[in-house]
Amino acid sequence: MVWSALSLLTGLLLVQQLPSLPPTIMVLIGGAFFVGIMAWLRCWPGLFLAFGLLYGLAFAQYRLHQQLPASSEGIDLPIKGIIADLPEHDDKQTTFNFIVGESDKPVPRQLRLSWYYPPQAIKAGQTWAFTVKLKRPHGGLNPGGFDYERWLFSHDIGATGFVRPHPNAQLLAEGGLAAPIASLRQTIADKLSVALAGNANLGLIKALAIGDGSAIRQSQWEVFRKTGTIHLIVVSGSHIGLIAGLVYLLVRKLWASTGILSWSPQTVAAIAAIVAGIFYAGLAGFTLPTQRGVLMLSVAMLAIMLQRHLHASTLLAIALLVILLAEPLAVLDIGFWLSFLSVLLIVYALAGSLGQAGYWRTMFKLNWVTSLGLAPLLLVFFQQVSLVSPLANAFAVPIISVVLVPLALLATGLLFIAPAVAMPLFMLLDKGLQGLYWSLAELAAWPYAVLNHPQPPLWTLFFALPGMVWLLAPRGIPARWLGLVMLLPSAFAKLDKPAEHEFTVTVLDVGQGLAVAVQTANHWLVYDTGGKFSEDMDSGRNVVLPFLRWHGVGQLDRLVISHGDNDHIGGAASILKELPSSVVLTSVPEQLAAFKPERCLSGQAWQWDGVDFALLSPPDTQTFTVENDNSCVLKITSAYGAVLLVGDIQADAEQWLVGHVPDLKADVLVAPHHGSKTSSTAHFLAAVHAKTILIPAGYRNKFGHPHADVLARYRDYDARWLNTADSGALTAQIGKKAVIITGYRETQGKYWNSQPLPLH
Repeated sequence: MVWSALSLLTGLLLVQQLPSLPPTIMVLIGGAFFVGIMAWLRCWPGLFLAFGLLYGLAFAQYRLHQQLPASSEGIDLPIKGIIADLPEHDDKQTTFNFIVGESDKPVPRQLRLSWYYPPQAIKAGQTWAFTVKLKRPHGGLNPGGFDYERWLFSHDIGATGFVRPHPNAQLLAEGGLAAPIASLRQTIADKLSVALAGNANLGLIKALAIGDGSAIRQSQWEVFRKTGTIHLIVVSGSHIGLIAGLVYLLVRKLWASTGILSWSPQTVAAIAAIVAGIFYAGLAGFTLPTQRGVLMLSVAMLAIMLQRHLHASTLLAIALLVILLAEPLAVLDIGFWLSFLSVLLIVYALAGSLGQAGYWRTMFKLNWVTSLGLAPLLLVFFQQVSLVSPLANAFAVPIISVVLVPLALLATGLLFIAPAVAMPLFMLLDKGLQGLYWSLAELAAWPYAVLNHPQPPLWTLFFALPGMVWLLAPRGIPARWLGLVMLLPSAFAKLDKPAEHEFTVTVLDVGQGLAVAVQTANHWLVYDTGGKFSEDMDSGRNVVLPFLRWHGVGQLDRLVISHGDNDHIGGAASILKELPSSVVLTSVPEQLAAFKPERCLSGQAWQWDGVDFALLSPPDTQTFTVENDNSCVLKITSAYGAVLLVGDIQADAEQWLVGHVPDLKADVLVAPHHGSKTSSTAHFLAAVHAKTILIPAGYRNKFGHPHADVLARYRDYDARWLNTADSGALTAQIGKKAVIITGYRETQGKYWNSQPLPLH
């Protein structure tokens, strides 16, 4: 059973490594042959591996075919359907998943929609008639960054878009039987919002009661991330198991006291536990972690009902098989790997224990084992490990699991039948959350609370995970220290960096904005930081910082902010709060006064590792009328080539540069103003004479960047161009052998990512 489950998992996982899917006929013929051979040989692991490959390929093809056709992008589409889950709100927009019931044209069953400044409250379970404008699943793709397209694909969201203001949207029905779970969650959320209006911990209470973490502040998420306690805050499999376990023990005792023997207390308690688990998972919206929790719970309870003693490994293998058959794309979810590995580590730690240890000793051991055992996975996924996690979880796990979660559920239930009784319980819950959060915040503030480490190659996990198992083996097992040796490839992962006189420039994919990272042999510079449009949409925190962590950057040598537009300066504060910079240069020092910046001016220059950096503009003798023209213009030059970064300069600044800078020539130009028709004038392009132009523009952006006339001018000057919207992050390696340009989609994209366009 164990080997069969692992073989199925391997087959499904191999499919997810493909950059593109093979033709269907090839899959059918090759798969049938492979399955036949394995069945004839009675090689069951091989048979499950073959089935995993076939099932994974078939499911992937099916899911891709559910996505929005390219012909339906960017046009107005009338649709009717139901808001599937609790909407997420900010000052400008409401975002929600929408299940389509009716449409004039083929559209995916599930959409991710935004509604800017909606005229009324948007609630889960409502039925609406909208006119929407959609686009195929697309998101920024960067080294170390979050793959939004993978998230959409694994959550069966076939398109994203926004609600058009005209014609007016129509509310057809309030929540009800059409979406009972969503309506129930919305009712509870509304009740909590009214009863606890103004309470600073409202977001945390909603997260514990119904799994809605949308109201938790970013500062709170940071504390939970640094202390390794995120898994305790929003309803997960552990919460499901806790509530189901409490229900099981209570029902078994009560049923035994009735004296009814036709149904055993164990059977009745197991059924009640499954029902309680399903109900609590429903309150949490049946998210993937809660689905896994319910499936594992159901397998365990069925074993009790059938009076079958199953080894823990067999129980986990059955749960794994059921989960993979029900949702083969679960292997794309990081939570899937973390949750299963956590359970395996706990079982492994308890299996190796002899005698009866005390509660606190056992709790600390389990937290230490899981924290240490998950470290290699966390380094690969997040390039961070919380060093205070064992201590934080030692007291946070029992407080949240045994006290706060039951208290949150009890108070929420009483809110509907006895509000006067519920409110004192909420006050007690609030005090408990305040004390817990204060303790976690103190731990998070420790100087070495978090270890940042460059991302080790994926292959190091094949050594690190067995090494952890060997290192954590029970006492008496010889040579446990050899586990440390197997961890060395992860701990000392080789970092690729330029040689002396070489440098690398990466134009990050931040949508309609600009963020560039420059690396020499021993130094790092960031030029612009992308935009910040809300707490959740912060390019500095979501794109630039993960990229720098991926490379193991502990401090910036310079941060250059070209000018004050949000799409260039928005992420700066998040970066500087997390990662200090020795020098900050900008044309708008007043906007970054808290970080003591210097004004950038033409004539400023420095050299790192044989690479010259020179600011060409703005001049200190004049200020351009248009703010974009005051952008800091930076030229980076070595013996092997040059790159020109120009921010959002337009025609006037380009003309000034042509007239006042003797040498503008560069091998690579980052397109002025995202390819706007107000920039990239003919005289400027002739003076720069770039062979390659990298365009930082958003996918199907509302400005129409890059403009067709500008692209025509690039072709006129024999310049090839690439766009981050098509290729993801663009990297220019300026080295001794050549100037090499690569797109991240081209080298690292998978079959669910939009395919990159060739160099134009």
